Amino acid sequence: MNRRAFSTLGCPGASVDEVVALARTGRCEGIELRCAEGQLVYPGMPAAEAGRLAAALREAGLAVPALASYVQVAADDPGVVERLAGHIDLAARLGAAQVRVFGGGTDLADGRRERAVRHLARAAPIAEAAGVGLALETHDTFLTGAEVAAVLEAVGSPAVGAVWDAVNPWRAGERPERTAELLGPWLRHVQLKDVASPTDLRPVVPGHGVLPLPAVLEQLGRLGFRGWISLEWERAWYPDAAPLAEALPAFHRVLDAG
Repeated sequence: MNRRAFSTLGCPGASVDEVVALARTGRCEGIELRCAEGQLVYPGMPAAEAGRLAAALREAGLAVPALASYVQVAADDPGVVERLAGHIDLAARLGAAQVRVFGGGTDLADGRRERAVRHLARAAPIAEAAGVGLALETHDTFLTGAEVAAVLEAVGSPAVGAVWDAVNPWRAGERPERTAELLGPWLRHVQLKDVASPTDLRPVVPGHGVLPLPAVLEQLGRLGFRGWISLEWERAWYPDAAPLAEALPAFHRVLDAG
């Protein structure tokens, strides 16, 4: 059975104690930590503060499957690798298995793929030395499994893998079986969610929207994926969404049925 987590995107502003309580009542073993200003974890977080948070999560028996960064690896910016290194260091202090990264932007113009490959290839030895993976999410520029796989093939490092956001490849027209086939060799982490339609991305309680979640889970089973599946409940972006505590039971029902 896959281990289950939730992203702190679903509980913006929550304290450590509140996150731990959500995990206990919500039957989750892990916390995907969003790394952003004003949150539990943020860029440039002092080492001592990160250590205290890591200790609190360990004491509660909670793992950190991913540090959800907002580094855009396809950006035309000489500071990308330095920011990646900072997030890798923070992830190592927190005991996080992966640093999630984005491409940035919405198309492949102006050498975005080449820049992503270059930046990830330069950061890969840093990640490997720290025992932390880098994981490129199916998002924005690299919306589909095909686009992410093209980058990862070119990088060619075991330290660099993929995050499958279940909504994005599907809304771009890529079927779950195709996404699984493409990402299989690199798949490190899965973010589960549900939506009202391919163009209406407001959070819908898992199993009550239109995303073919059973097909996604079937493909994960076919791959033999035993990594983390995380509920990415986007309440930070959609404050009118139900509280995370109300979405977690449905998340478990979907996984239990799969």
